[in-house]
Amino acid sequence: MKNVLVIYYSQSGQLESIARNVAKPLLDSDEMNVLFHEIKLEKPFPFPWKNEEFFGAFPESFLQIPSQLKPVSSEILNTKFDLILLNYQVWYLSPSIPINSFLKSPEAKILLNNIPVVTISGSRNMWIMAHEKIKALLKQNNAQLKGNIALVDRVGNLISVITIVEWMFSGVKKKYLGLFPLPGVSEKDIQESSKFGNVILSSLQENNFGQLQPQLVAIDAVRISSYLVTVDRTANKIFQKWSNFIIKKEAESRKFWLKFFKVYLLLAIWLISPIVYILHVLTYPFKIKKVKKEIQYFQGVQ
Repeated sequence: MKNVLVIYYSQSGQLESIARNVAKPLLDSDEMNVLFHEIKLEKPFPFPWKNEEFFGAFPESFLQIPSQLKPVSSEILNTKFDLILLNYQVWYLSPSIPINSFLKSPEAKILLNNIPVVTISGSRNMWIMAHEKIKALLKQNNAQLKGNIALVDRVGNLISVITIVEWMFSGVKKKYLGLFPLPGVSEKDIQESSKFGNVILSSLQENNFGQLQPQLVAIDAVRISSYLVTVDRTANKIFQKWSNFIIKKEAESRKFWLKFFKVYLLLAIWLISPIVYILHVLTYPFKIKKVKKEIQYFQGVQ
């Protein structure tokens, strides 16, 4: 019997659904004992979000400042796990505050120490730099990253901005105005994510994770957009300056600058990102080798 821990934090329920579907083949196996840990905060974030709270979470999210969590159960802390499935969301190009808080907790050091880990993200589309930050936190906890699965909203960048924002602020997953596609990771992709669990189960049964990531990539676990990698990197540099500036402000001044940041963000999404896309397309033929090398790196777990 092997012990598997599934860790997740989910506001809308989407990430929990992903976590359970990926874990389904392991749950169905008589050889596996699967436990779930839902990360909970002492002071929960709201869902649906309110405008002030959504943008108010920006500095702490990007700078990876942890919040107080409710404790992990003694049953989980006292179990030696053979594998951990770490499910996470991306907030402002960084791991969400709940998952970041967990990875910086004393409990994480106990649970992750020298344990194989598969990371699973459910995001709008930009997860690359957030995953680099996850990798750094796992390394600090002496975890052994063996696999990565990145599920995203497959619609276009600007369309997904509209649909996700509507979902986050209404709390209802629906076709906005009856015209736009449903927000988030598609139900088809969520339901089919159990195929990743089958590959993970085989690796665990064989006690061999050496080929796990190539096998996951072969069945579409990780898609890389070189354009979004460029946007992600550039936005991280800009967010670094904004977050460091705002975090130092007193309450009233902070509110003012967060409103200013909101305006900047809207301009960046609707005006700057299309320009970046055009430039990316024009320069792509001159950087094909670099792009291929990046894709190979980001599809891996090194």
